[in-house]
Amino acid sequence: MDRFTALQQKIENKTAKVGVIGLGYVGLPLAVEIARHGFTVFGIDLDLKKIETLQRGESYIGDVPNESVRPLVEEGRFIPTADYRVLKELDAISICVPTPLSENQDPDTSYISRVVDQIKHYVQNGPLITLESTTYPGTTEELIQWELEKMGYRVGVDFFLCFSPERVDPGNNRFQTTNTPKVIGGTTEKCLELGVKLYSNFIENIVPVSSTKVAEMSKLLENTFRSVNIAFINEMALMCERMGIDVWEVIKASSTKPFGFMPFYPGPGIGGHCIPLDPMYLSWKAKGYRFFSKFIDLAQSINNGMPDYVVYKASVILNRYAKSLRNSRVLLLGMAYKPDIDDVRESPGLQVYELFKDAGAFVDYYDPHAVTFKDKHGQEVKSVEYDIREWNKYDIMVLITNHSAFNYRELADLGVAILDTRNAFDGIHVPHLYKLGTSIAPVEAKEPSMAI
Repeated sequence: MDRFTALQQKIENKTAKVGVIGLGYVGLPLAVEIARHGFTVFGIDLDLKKIETLQRGESYIGDVPNESVRPLVEEGRFIPTADYRVLKELDAISICVPTPLSENQDPDTSYISRVVDQIKHYVQNGPLITLESTTYPGTTEELIQWELEKMGYRVGVDFFLCFSPERVDPGNNRFQTTNTPKVIGGTTEKCLELGVKLYSNFIENIVPVSSTKVAEMSKLLENTFRSVNIAFINEMALMCERMGIDVWEVIKASSTKPFGFMPFYPGPGIGGHCIPLDPMYLSWKAKGYRFFSKFIDLAQSINNGMPDYVVYKASVILNRYAKSLRNSRVLLLGMAYKPDIDDVRESPGLQVYELFKDAGAFVDYYDPHAVTFKDKHGQEVKSVEYDIREWNKYDIMVLITNHSAFNYRELADLGVAILDTRNAFDGIHVPHLYKLGTSIAPVEAKEPSMAI
């Protein structure tokens, strides 16, 4: 029996052993879903703390409750390990490792390359390999296919290769791993057929495409689209401020059009693993074809400048109360990059924090979800406790993340100046509330009392 037929049968009767490499926000939910649908799954990660946590049946990802992990571990259907030697036993491998940017803003695919080195060393049975890590078009062929072919293996015969971009949205209660449509492209027709057959067991809607490059490009298009539109609305917010127009009211009015308009919202910057990074992967790859994307570079420039603008606007607000930014007491409300999650990856709040510190301000933050983060020096910074009676000591509060847990009325009633970057205080009218995307009233206007 050839390898293709053997894998088909194993997938159909769910005797295929599956490995998920990288147990972060993408890999852990995927591994749990595969195991939950009847396969034996080996979860591989080099972070021993993660492995020990999972082996106890506990989860460190908010979207994956302990109740989902524990029975799978106890029944032996989900086996967390840091030992790459289990690759010898696997019939299918999904690669979900990080793909960050280097200090020069170039793609860092070293995590993928390290995994491929382990596959080359241990794999014997010719598995189905699916790369899920977001990366530039051509990565699947260049870093995996060509490396295995150098060893004499034939893609579509001796091993099978697909790319299926992750579409994880932390904190999204409507769309999770199972019900989010899954794009997948194969290196050959047989590769695609096996990939679709495997993923169809635990994903409701599979979207096959003609190649791995199309699948890779689709992910970058999705997030570059968002980056460009967020940059546009950020620029519109700055324009509206200059013109004395409330950008939030403008967006609300425009959103009543039932066709041809999609609302995007301004903010203190962009965060998460995807939107800040993916456009740079695409821009870098395009330059290899002597194509230079003005939209991508402009969008990155605008979005990357928003934390600086937030700090600038805060300084303007402080000046209204005869205070300088230096030595002012600042409380950042929220640090996660989006509401109701604990993920601080690439959060604009991190940069806002550092900018305030560099300007000589005394900075604290409060986040009920992201209770710690590492500053630029690698030092742990802890969230202050929620104690509204103590918060009148601050000169200004800057809303970074619009968590639903925040009591916005209570915060507004405190009397401390507030800079709202998310329109979270919509509907609350107090004279000491200022918003990104709205102008600051002339200094002659009546000043609110400030707690000292």
